Amino acid sequence: IVVLMPLFYLLTVQPSRGFLRSAGPRRDSLKIVGSIRFPVKVYVKLDHNSPRILCVTNHLRNSELIDPLFRWNGPGGYLSSENSSVQISPTGTLILRRFKSDLSGVYTCSLVYKLTAAQPDKKLIIKYLIYAYSDPQYYYELTVQYHAAPCNSFHNISFGKALLQILSKLVAELSCEVTLIKSECHHVKMQRGGLQNEMFFTFSVTCLDREKTNRLCQQSACDASHRLNKAKYLIERFFKQEVEVRRKSSEPLPEIYYIEGTLQMVWVDHCYPGYGMNAIRHPGCPECCVICSPGSYNPSNGIHCLQCDSSLIYGATKC
Repeated sequence: IVVLMPLFYLLTVQPSRGFLRSAGPRRDSLKIVGSIRFPVKVYVKLDHNSPRILCVTNHLRNSELIDPLFRWNGPGGYLSSENSSVQISPTGTLILRRFKSDLSGVYTCSLVYKLTAAQPDKKLIIKYLIYAYSDPQYYYELTVQYHAAPCNSFHNISFGKALLQILSKLVAELSCEVTLIKSECHHVKMQRGGLQNEMFFTFSVTCLDREKTNRLCQQSACDASHRLNKAKYLIERFFKQEVEVRRKSSEPLPEIYYIEGTLQMVWVDHCYPGYGMNAIRHPGCPECCVICSPGSYNPSNGIHCLQCDSSLIYGATKC
């Protein structure tokens, strides 16, 4: 199958979230055709093989070429099949194996050929821009407030540790993790009362990739986003029960208790440092975390590559 796209190449699509992938059961049959008018963009998932990248244009793909000579060059110079990460067929087709970040960049193929034996040699330079990408990572950010002991009390610290343990146990069977991002104690002036002490907690809730859980389960149940949503449900139920138990109890309020209605859970996408999302720059992979191009960087787990004129490499994490 030979496919020509005008400015980028779409690989396979994951129906649930629309991610574009170079990894799939048919990736070995995918073929990409080049152009002499513009670089063709190719997106290859980290640690997977690229599709078949042809040293030919759409105009020549069905032509008979006499004595063709192919020479591939990548970001590090001349490419040879002697390199374990590179496979080049006798007909000039390139496959990049177990693609890594540092393989991203400009690839060119020099094609020398004749259409008839009597004609002089013709030469074409075909250029590709090949980008590493990964699927976005995602987590829930959980914020919650508790009526607290005095802000200098050690009871607040021990309670925060106990709350983290409880939430962690709730989601452990889902191969999910809860991490305390920050906890702060503040004095809050109430509308119809004096000052009271409140603890502001922020947690992250993440789930491990299915491949890392080593559990036998149905594919839908193993999916990280499915398990993350189930973890959200369990945590919301926990705080709802906190309120219900307190309402039914005749005991006076404890010193530290959950403030009803303060629980907030927000879905957050993020990319690894050195990667970012940009649907305008990468319309062929709009929801992918694509490696940052020279002139940009991402120092953290954000979702965007930031401009940096002094950055000259792919995947920069600092300016």
